[in-house]
Amino acid sequence: MYKSILVPVDGSEGAKKALDVACQLANQADATLHILHIPEELAHETTLVWGIGAIAIEASRQEREEIGKQVVDKAAEAARANGIQHVETVVGQGDPARTIISEARRRGVEAIVMGSRGLSDLRGLVVGSVSHKVSHVAECTVITVR
Repeated sequence: MYKSILVPVDGSEGAKKALDVACQLANQADATLHILHIPEELAHETTLVWGIGAIAIEASRQEREEIGKQVVDKAAEAARANGIQHVETVVGQGDPARTIISEARRRGVEAIVMGSRGLSDLRGLVVGSVSHKVSHVAECTVITVR
C-alpha cells in the first residue's frame, strides 16, 4: 500500500471525510500522513469544522495563517485519534492546486487524498475545482472523496 499520503484540509466537511479515508489507508501500511492547509481569501464567511469557528471576510493574511495552523493541528489530532503515528503538518501558501501538487512532489508522496468540494465551492464551479486540477496534474495517485 501507500507509505506516504498527503491530505489537504480546509476545514470543510469534505476534507474531514478525506482525512478519514487517508487515515484508513495509512493504518493499513503504517504510512506517514502529511496534512496540508493553504489559507485562502474566501468570498463569504464560512464556518469551519473541528470547532474552530468562522473566518471573517476581512481577516488578514496572518489571521488566516493562524487559523490554518489550528486547522492542521485539529486534523493531526483527529488522525492520531484514528491510530496514525506518523503525522506531519504544513501550512502552505499560494494557489491551492499548485501548492498541493508542489508539496506532493517535494515530499515524494505516493497518494493524495482530498475532498471533492471544499470551502470555495462557488469559485470552483466557475473556474474548476481544486480536486479536478490536482487529479489532472499530479504525478501520484489522487483519491477524491465525496
